[in-house]
Amino acid sequence: MSQLAEQIIAALSDKANPIKAAFLPKFFKSMPGGYGEGDQFLGVVVPEQRKVAKAVFEESSLPVISELVKNPYHEVRLTALYMLVYKFQKLKDESEQQKLVDFYLAHLDYVNNWDLVDSSCHRILGHFYLDKEKSIFYGLADSGHLWKQRIAMISSLYWIKRGYFDDGLVLAEKLLYHEHDLIHKAVGWMLREIGNRDFEVEMEFLKKHYTTMPRTALRYAIEKFHPELRQQLLKGEL
Repeated sequence: MSQLAEQIIAALSDKANPIKAAFLPKFFKSMPGGYGEGDQFLGVVVPEQRKVAKAVFEESSLPVISELVKNPYHEVRLTALYMLVYKFQKLKDESEQQKLVDFYLAHLDYVNNWDLVDSSCHRILGHFYLDKEKSIFYGLADSGHLWKQRIAMISSLYWIKRGYFDDGLVLAEKLLYHEHDLIHKAVGWMLREIGNRDFEVEMEFLKKHYTTMPRTALRYAIEKFHPELRQQLLKGEL
């Protein structure tokens, strides 16, 4: 392992909290049979991870970040993804951005829990593909792989925030009846984000699906609706 990678891991280890480390496996379902099975935790809070990432990302090469993102400890992987995001956000040259996108796609197997996905994919993939052809996201949605499917859905957040809803809606429809509640939550969250910007667009989608879509997705989607309308939708009485 490179000296810099070792220093970054040591900096994170210095912030480890044994009580938090004991709690996190339950929170991230890393027990046998859980969606995060086998994951390990140091017990480092996110603000400390961000602080470490901001201090070292400029001097860290992609090989160093690769070492970190493959680490068995959850917080080391998340810190590596923060570093990658910070690097990407400083780039203006598209060819340089492409290198980071390719790196991210090559390391998808290590973006393997919901917070790792949610902290990185829309800021890298979503950003890069804003004005590009988006078949890669439909491929991820069709992959049958939980985290790749969540990456496909959450990447649309970047486009939604900029008023472009079409692909987010198609991905939501494609993933709407997924068997896992982590996808239901992702779909509902993106629908809510669309509704925050254009209520009628979200309602058009909901009118088509609200009586059959998973309840978790529906609840997430209508969280900010007027209570009376929310109850009508939940009761199937619209």
